[in-house]
Amino acid sequence: MRLEVGLPGRVEYGRALAWQEALVARRLAGGSDALLLLEHPPVYTLGRGADPRFLGAAAASDVPVFRAHRGGQVTYHGPGQLVGYPVVDLRAFRPDVRWYLDMLEGVLIAVLAALGVAAGRRAGLRGVWVGERKIASIGIALRRWVAWHGFALNVAHDVSGFAPITPCGITGIEMTSVAREGGPGEVAAVLPVVLDRFVAAFGYAGWTPLEAHALGGEARP
Repeated sequence: MRLEVGLPGRVEYGRALAWQEALVARRLAGGSDALLLLEHPPVYTLGRGADPRFLGAAAASDVPVFRAHRGGQVTYHGPGQLVGYPVVDLRAFRPDVRWYLDMLEGVLIAVLAALGVAAGRRAGLRGVWVGERKIASIGIALRRWVAWHGFALNVAHDVSGFAPITPCGITGIEMTSVAREGGPGEVAAVLPVVLDRFVAAFGYAGWTPLEAHALGGEARP
């Protein structure tokens, strides 16, 4: 199976959410797995059970806030962060949420190794870490074993968008990025590595561009 990939650039969160909904419906109807790799304008999102108090000062800011379907607490998305939204039917691999989360973490750890950043996991905590600094967040949703939402990898040096919130509901967490850890600071340099490692990890027979009709009639990404 080939993975269908959309590379739309910078996309408003609400539009990307609608695209994911369309891709989930398509996958449930027998379509292919898909992956969106993109950036968002500044936005804060809360997981489905997140405590809004973790928004902190962000609740009074002009930055939009969305309640998402994913698990997890509060996070920030913005320019310089590469966001990945895989839409994957786990029944084609292994219907096991923990396995899938481990796979996503493994992909990002491999990406960072290729970029010269030594990253790993922390016991009891999801995401990818460089020591005690968090460099990537993961949160998914599941609909009849089709997984969606996904991961966010901080690339650029500026991670100040996290400052007003309690990221992931963890007090005192320090966020970092590929650039801060000595790797490239441009999303364009990191995106091909993420795509390559994702395709390889899940064993797809390559990838092909996502067609416009798969996004519910939106313009081609």
